Amino acid sequence: MVRTAFLVDGFNLYHSLREASVALGGAHTRWLDLRSFCASYLAEVGGGAELGRLIYFSALATHREAMDPNVTARHRAYLDCLRSTGVEVELGHFKTKPGRCPNCGGEIVRHEEKETDVAIAVRLLDLLWLNECDAVVLVTGDSDLAPAVRLASTRFPGSRMLSLFPYRRISFELRALVEKGVRIRAGRYVQHQFSDPYELPDGRRVGRPRGW
Repeated sequence: MVRTAFLVDGFNLYHSLREASVALGGAHTRWLDLRSFCASYLAEVGGGAELGRLIYFSALATHREAMDPNVTARHRAYLDCLRSTGVEVELGHFKTKPGRCPNCGGEIVRHEEKETDVAIAVRLLDLLWLNECDAVVLVTGDSDLAPAVRLASTRFPGSRMLSLFPYRRISFELRALVEKGVRIRAGRYVQHQFSDPYELPDGRRVGRPRGW
C-alpha cells in the first residue's frame, strides 16, 4: 500500500476549470468533486496507492464582493461540500498592492493571493517529516513550488513525488523534479462533478452556482 497525499493549489486549479469549461463549449466543470477526481488518478501513482490526506489550499476573494456580492458565499458553499467528503481546507488571504494602469497610467489597486505557495511547501515537508505519506501528488502548474520539491527530494530520498498539471497549466521546471507528471484533460473534470443539488451531512442541500 502506498499512502498518497494530494496537495491542491486551489486557484491554479480554478482558472484551469474555467478555461476547460470554455474549451468544452460551456460544460459544467467548477462543481468539482475533488476527492473523486483525485482518487481517479491513484492508478498513476501505482503500487496499490490509497488516498490519504487531501488538502485544498485557497483564499476567499472578499475584495470582489463589491462587483460580485455572492462570490464569497459561493466559495464557502463549495468548501462545505469539499469538507463533507473529507477534504481538508487551508485558507490564505489576499493582499492589496498598488500599481499602475497599463492603459492610462493612473494608480490602481491590485490584489494578490498570499501564503498559498508557502503553505503548500510547508505542508509537503511536514507530511514527509512526520511520515504521514509515502507519495505526494501536487495538483498545480506553479513553478514556485520547485524549491520545496527539490529540498524534499534531498531530505527524504525515499519519498515519491508526482505532479498533476491542471488543464493548460504546466511547469516544466516542476516536471523535471518529480517522478511523474500527468497533464489533466479538460473532459476529466466533467466526469467528477458533485450532484446538483448536493446534500451535506447535516441535511442542507447546496445547489451548483449558476455558470459553474
